Amino acid sequence: MTDILFSSWGGVVTDNRGRPEAERKPPAALQLPLEFDKERKIKAFLGWDGIAIRDPDVDLLDLTRAYLEAVQKESCGKCTPCRVGTRIMASILNRICDGQGRPEDLEKIRSLGETIQKSSKCNLGQTGPRPVLDALTHFRERFEEAIASKRKIPRGEYKVKVTAPCMSACPSHLPIVNYIELIKEGRFLESLAAIREATCLAGVLGRVCIRPCEDNCRRGLVDEPVSIKWLKRFVADYELEKRKHPETKKEAVRSEKVAIIGAGPAGLSCAYYLALKGYPVTIFEKLGEPGGMAAVGIPDYRLPRDILRYEASLVQELGVEIRYNTQVGKDITLSQMFEQGYKAIFIAVGAQTNTPMGVEGEDKGYKGFIPGVFYLLEINLGRDPYPEGKKVVVVGGGNVAIDCVRSSFRIGKPDVNLVYRRTKKEMPADRVEIHDAEEEGVKFHFLCNPVRILAEEGKVVGVECIRMELGEPDESGRRRPVPIKGSEFVIETDILIPAIGQAIDLSFLEPQDGVKTTKRSTISVEEGTFKTSREGIFSAGDCVTGPDVLVRAAGHGKRAAEKIDLFLRGLEVKVSEEERLEALVEKIKVFNKEEKVGIPGGTKRAMLKLLPPETRKWVFDEVEEGFPLPVAQKEAERCLRCVRIGLFAV
Repeated sequence: MTDILFSSWGGVVTDNRGRPEAERKPPAALQLPLEFDKERKIKAFLGWDGIAIRDPDVDLLDLTRAYLEAVQKESCGKCTPCRVGTRIMASILNRICDGQGRPEDLEKIRSLGETIQKSSKCNLGQTGPRPVLDALTHFRERFEEAIASKRKIPRGEYKVKVTAPCMSACPSHLPIVNYIELIKEGRFLESLAAIREATCLAGVLGRVCIRPCEDNCRRGLVDEPVSIKWLKRFVADYELEKRKHPETKKEAVRSEKVAIIGAGPAGLSCAYYLALKGYPVTIFEKLGEPGGMAAVGIPDYRLPRDILRYEASLVQELGVEIRYNTQVGKDITLSQMFEQGYKAIFIAVGAQTNTPMGVEGEDKGYKGFIPGVFYLLEINLGRDPYPEGKKVVVVGGGNVAIDCVRSSFRIGKPDVNLVYRRTKKEMPADRVEIHDAEEEGVKFHFLCNPVRILAEEGKVVGVECIRMELGEPDESGRRRPVPIKGSEFVIETDILIPAIGQAIDLSFLEPQDGVKTTKRSTISVEEGTFKTSREGIFSAGDCVTGPDVLVRAAGHGKRAAEKIDLFLRGLEVKVSEEERLEALVEKIKVFNKEEKVGIPGGTKRAMLKLLPPETRKWVFDEVEEGFPLPVAQKEAERCLRCVRIGLFAV
């Protein structure tokens, strides 16, 4: 942005001071949003990679003082340079701001800052002094003038955000650095308690999260990312193995009842945090057990049902009632919920139906043609969807497609194939799941796509496919698959499973409910508040975003609970300051994939032990063993503790 007067972000200095607006250059490495919110603009930002000044009147000395105090507050105290050094730097700056500075103070600050950067054990100390040193280098005259004039500098109010690359990438913003540090110290139940401040599904996410945190782990720039997901699973499993029970502090009971539609990740999360706030909550669930698509869409070998049931039981222990086998729209309507005294409704239905492939014959009702979500639903309910079928072809490249092929072996199908229109590199499924499917013997057919279903006597006997080649990138950023004319071929099969996408069934909504939907058949909500067009009705999860990852649905469920609480208390329902800060640091970007970390590597990440392919492929037992205690602690020690401080002047 050309309105930035000075930036040292990423070590690249952009100095527009004194330049006419037309000649100003934007910072090369920084995207600093203009607005903090609708009422306030961002005047300056100090953080882990430098400084950015937009308003010439901002008091840089007060800014650096506030920033250093924030760094000092976050120092874990385990190494002397950061613990003691930042405290001394902060006291010197306080002395200068109190009008008692001495000329030699600036050299002391510089020397201390450089020492802390070089000798601190964790990334807080290694990055903490950087903006202060940049301020001293490029605005030294302001510091010298403050010392010479002996003027007192009043304190301003600033917004501070503590973050880390992994935490910023997490859709639920779990306190990753904190819970890993507690594992390192052997405080396993405290680690789990820290996780439960952000999600009530630690054991679930410790197994099936897509782990964007690990893609943003700075340890991965040295050797391999920390096994963040599996460490979460470790503390969740530890509680069960030791037969401990979580201690929860529930607020005083309130009178306002809340109804939740769907006991999936979003619904359970919303119910948990509302119950902690004292609200009586009832969940209406179509299935006969909790978990929604996590229960019937994810196979037991990945997510054992007892883990899901246990974490749902913790929600129920807070007083939440789950009414199973209750179909909203048939057994009860939204209007009836309000008539029965519910003051707020949260809609959290999952993506429980399929997206059509658009190929010839899929609407004919052939036996053996089974959409992926229904295939997995039947299997997870303990039934073989088509017992006479022995050869399976699944179409798709996501996790549902991989779950379908791997589950097929486990119900006794000996010949299992996956057809995907791009290459393995473009598959959106989890890399680990793809690797495990390959080990188990799934046959992959890349760069081909179905065009026609072949049937005899009303039964699938094969699928005609066409070869593809990759053209220019499409809106997803992946190269668009283009059919190769005349390259058609046939794969014989008696079961064909489309798994190219999921869709939301909103048929339970009635016109009188007043809930607006989108062209994509999702529920329309106000961004950031989860409010629908009908007062008192909120929504989040897949029914708002479209088919998405479990961790985001869980995180949105928690955030929606906070908004429902504001509504029921008669307060303004708005985005919280913490949410604004999260969004801002995501835009600024906490993780730099090109960073040279500068420490020796060579320590491989710990991996879970996996059952051998020929053993696991025929059973629904969990395929992975959790970490033993010593392995978990050793893996936690690989964390670089990449805590970063960002300070906004608004």
